[in-house]
Formats: sequence, C-alpha cells, structure tokens
Amino acid sequence: MTSTVPKRANMRLAGLIEKLASSEGYSNSLLPSVFFLKASHSSPPMPVIYDPTIVIIAQGQKIGFVGESRFVFDSNNYLVMSIPLPFECETTTSADQQPLYGIAVRIEPTVIAELLLEMDDKFKGAGDITRGFSTVRLDDGLSNAAERLLKALASSSDARILGPQIVREIIYRVLCGEQSDALKALVTRRSKFAQIAKTLRRIHAEYKRKLDVETLAREADMSVSSFYYNFKVVTATAPLQYIKSVRLHKARILMVHEGMNANTAATRVGYESASQFSREFKRMFGTSPAEEASRLREDLALLKFT
Repeated sequence: MTSTVPKRANMRLAGLIEKLASSEGYSNSLLPSVFFLKASHSSPPMPVIYDPTIVIIAQGQKIGFVGESRFVFDSNNYLVMSIPLPFECETTTSADQQPLYGIAVRIEPTVIAELLLEMDDKFKGAGDITRGFSTVRLDDGLSNAAERLLKALASSSDARILGPQIVREIIYRVLCGEQSDALKALVTRRSKFAQIAKTLRRIHAEYKRKLDVETLAREADMSVSSFYYNFKVVTATAPLQYIKSVRLHKARILMVHEGMNANTAATRVGYESASQFSREFKRMFGTSPAEEASRLREDLALLKFT
C-alpha cells in the first residue's frame, strides 16, 4: 500500500525537524509535550520505554518488538502509544543513509476527555479491551498539522500561542482515525482498558515496592485470571515481566544519570539480590550493568562535543 502523504510533504517535515532537533535521540522542544527524534545511524533492536505518545516519522523507520508483536512506524505510518510500554526498538535510517527524523507528541488524558466531550462522542466500547499500541496510515490532515506545529516551534511566541492548539488538533485527528479506541477507552472509567492503564501508572510510580499480581488484580477489580488476560492484551507482556522491565530501565537511568553503582541502583529499584539484578539486566540489555552504564556515559559525553 502506498502512502496517502506525498513524499515532498515528508521531506518538508524532515527539513524542519533537522533544524530543530538539538541532539541524537529524543530532544526537547519549546513545548513540554512535544519532542524531536533524530538518529544519524541505524541500530539493532534495543530495549526502550515509551510514555503514551503519538510518534510521526518524517524520514527513516522504526520497528518495535514486544512479546510476539511487531509494529513498524515510518513516513507512511504513525505510532499511537496509549500506555507506557517497555519494548525493543530497531532504528533504520533512510535508503540513502540520511538520518531518521521524527516528532513525538505526549498524550494527555485530560485533553482526550475534553475533545470527546466537544465531539459529543458516544463511545460504545467501554467494556471492550484493546491493545495499547498500534500504527496507523498517515494522512494529509495529520501531516499538515505536524508541519504547522514544527513551524510554530521555531518561534517562542508562536510555540506559546499557537503550539498548544495545534497539539490539540493532532490529538483530535488521531481520535478521528481508524485506531482511536485505545485513546477513548483510556478515559472511560469503567473500561477494562482504563483499569489496566491505572495499574500501569501505579507500577511506574511504585516500582520500588513489592508488587504482586494478586494485589494488582484486586485493585483493578478483576480476578487474577481476568487481570492477567487483560493486562497481556493491552501490553503484549505478562504483568511480572512488565514490572521487571520497568525496574531495569529505571536502574539504567540511575546508573547513567546519577552515577550509582549496580548494587545501589538494584536496591533503589526494588531488587533484594544484586546477583539476580545483574543476571536479569544482562539478559535484557546484553551487557553487564557496569558495562552498559559506562557505554552510555561515553555516548552522552560524545554528544556534548558534536
């Protein structure tokens, strides 16, 4: 299937992002809810964790892997991630080795709720359960909105005055798209999706504590079997595996950005056994905690001088 967005439109998006992206990876914009993506080189699948976001790729390609699921987001398909999710992500630059460029817009449930009220949307899927991530064909309306947002982000006054309204338009257009159920269910209090989303927020806030499936299921007002099933439908991951992934990602951040050693980081994120932490860390990231922290610190140091 070919894209509904002309190639020249993607080229314009890429050109705008090239001028705004300040560093490799994710970089901040003038709006706290918008980020730029840049990758000058292709990379194999690497563990990452995404917050709820809409990701529009102007140039290049990313492939996500979680459980048995594989999803591609590129210049033809944008990503809707309605839950925080640890997964593996492969990055590919363009066919002529030009950098990957993209823009990410954070999803705010309050904005979704306000838009649904204004749309007078009678969402009927309150009892349904749906996956918390999907890719959708990029159309002209969303591409044009992304281009206007990028132009606004080049000016502090335009970003402050026009930016929030364009972000709102982008979320509105996604809500009108073919894969909007997860966003709608996110703010439908009685939906199973919303209950799982609430559980995910608790895990990210309290990952240091002992969290067991029985307690999480009870708080979600589900049986253990129902909770396990619904959790895996939404995240494509079993509950305990999800908790472990969050802890390991948090530990990596502590070691890189706060200079903690492996034992201290392991304790800080809820591990009682340093050896178990090291084994599980190496299984996820492919290197020991010390090696991974050293590598990432070197990468960050290089970025400061490039």
